[in-house]
Amino acid sequence: MTVVPRLVLSAPSSGHGKSALAVGLLTALAERDLTVTGFKVGPDQVDAAYLGLAAGRPGRNLDPRLVGGSRLVPLFAHGAEGAGLALVQGTMGLYDSVSGHPEEESTAAVATALRSPVVLAVDVAAMGQSVAALIHGFRSYDEQLWLGGVILTQVASSRHESMLREALDDIGVPVYGALRRHELPPVLPARRHGVVPALSRDGEAVRAVRRLGEAVAATVDLDRLLVLARSAPPLTVETPLIDPAILTGEASIPVASPTAASPNAEAPGTAAAPVPSGRPVVAVAGGVGGSYGHPETVELLRAAGAEVVSVDPLRDEKLPPGTRALVVGGALPETYAEELSANRRLCIAVAELARTGRPVVAEGAGLLWLARELDGLPMCGVLDATATRRDGLVIGYRTATARTDSVIAAADTVLVGYKQHRAVLTPRAGQTPAWSWEGGTPEGFVWQGVHASQLTLHWAADPGIATRLVAAATATAPPR
Repeated sequence: MTVVPRLVLSAPSSGHGKSALAVGLLTALAERDLTVTGFKVGPDQVDAAYLGLAAGRPGRNLDPRLVGGSRLVPLFAHGAEGAGLALVQGTMGLYDSVSGHPEEESTAAVATALRSPVVLAVDVAAMGQSVAALIHGFRSYDEQLWLGGVILTQVASSRHESMLREALDDIGVPVYGALRRHELPPVLPARRHGVVPALSRDGEAVRAVRRLGEAVAATVDLDRLLVLARSAPPLTVETPLIDPAILTGEASIPVASPTAASPNAEAPGTAAAPVPSGRPVVAVAGGVGGSYGHPETVELLRAAGAEVVSVDPLRDEKLPPGTRALVVGGALPETYAEELSANRRLCIAVAELARTGRPVVAEGAGLLWLARELDGLPMCGVLDATATRRDGLVIGYRTATARTDSVIAAADTVLVGYKQHRAVLTPRAGQTPAWSWEGGTPEGFVWQGVHASQLTLHWAADPGIATRLVAAATATAPPR
């Protein structure tokens, strides 16, 4: 049993201000010296990164499609451990699902699985007493859902607010706050920058988060919200995500001062390669605020026996000392092609790591970094492929089958991943593709210890991925 005060923040649809409101709530509560943590329903790692910046601990994704419904509660309990409040930011509308399975994958389904009260953010700019009919409909639609109240956004005036509160009071729905049209400004950095401003603790991002926290603290009844959150019943977690006895360290990655790996390291499998001892060093791409992958990736690698160290592909010129494997998560933005290309010393080091057969795992735009070129700019050159960004966005889940044995999975393993990219790769796959799925041509590259694909996985769906990678890293000769 685990007791975690918690709230799910949702909305009738996208565009009601729940992202800014969630960031503001976490910031305002953290300013009260309350330990808070944030989750985002679905695969959006950008929102999760800003929740992490606001909370001061890693923002996480709760995605039933990626991890499976049975892992949802263990994943939540793991990420919320030690928190005085866990805030779950929903996706789209409360009952919406991209895949068409709202009973399993919507924000409402997640809230029900977590036995959590739901607070709706409602944009009332063009609404009067009809707000009561809207909220009554959402409350009545699913009798299992616990609708705890609302926060009103885009309120026009004091008179408008009084009208709305009266209407909602008539149906017994608490109002926890009302924000005027200017009080929830669009101050977060543009989404084209992805997670980078949040992970790098960029000044603009930090100021934006602080401003949203001030707005929420001045307009939302935080004390009443905490009472609602603390009324959530205990959760039963039968199987923990990671065995606490073997999990070491925190979710944040220690930043070392890296030096170049020797280009003379022996390839794996040679007779002269010694059997290494100790914890193999696995470099994970990211910034001071976390990695470009899910926080659970780092935690699972540590639990599997790795020493995890950060490397920033935008700033660090060398890999950490003793690196035996590299992991580049799917949240590395495509828009930083110039910075990635300009960092030639790190590109050379990554190419050498791959050439010597050490594990290199790249997802999403990480694959583009390993390519020969992106938009005509030279990249690492690990893969004989070029990439070009286009206007159209490829987006959606894929149920993928591994085409061959790799450091990620055994052949014929089936996993669900997520794609979100503009870049088109030529060729789409190498001689040995990484994945295939129904209705699509094979994609990705498996070569020596390299596994690269524009498909992003959530490693909590199969913790054996981390074990497999660490075993492969341990089997390689240590760099000289």
